[in-house]
Amino acid sequence: MAFSNSHTLISKGTNIVGDIHFTGDLQVEGRVTGNIIVEGGGDAKLVVANNGVIEGEVRVPMVVINGKVVGNVFSTKHIELASKAVVEGNVHYNLIEMVKGAQVNGSLVYGASEKSQQALPSGGDASE
Repeated sequence: MAFSNSHTLISKGTNIVGDIHFTGDLQVEGRVTGNIIVEGGGDAKLVVANNGVIEGEVRVPMVVINGKVVGNVFSTKHIELASKAVVEGNVHYNLIEMVKGAQVNGSLVYGASEKSQQALPSGGDASE
């Protein structure tokens, strides 16, 4: 996997409590309890490794999940749900790739745009 110059790793055994605002690439192999939000959009990418866990909302243009996300996921460009992915929440996407074995316990909502993401209040549910 190729990463940009601004790559952040949350390694296995690390537990972060609080929101993460980032640019570039973020790889989660540990646990994050809080929202993950990209500053300024662009080509930022989030990778949740197979042991990674996120408990919170995700707002990132490009997302690869092979771990667990408990919360809604908003992807304006591309989302990949790998074989061990578990998402407990709604997935808002423009382009999705879902491998056999991936689980989504929520709705798949096509047409996530940056405008609709900004219009939703943080922590809000798109179905309300």
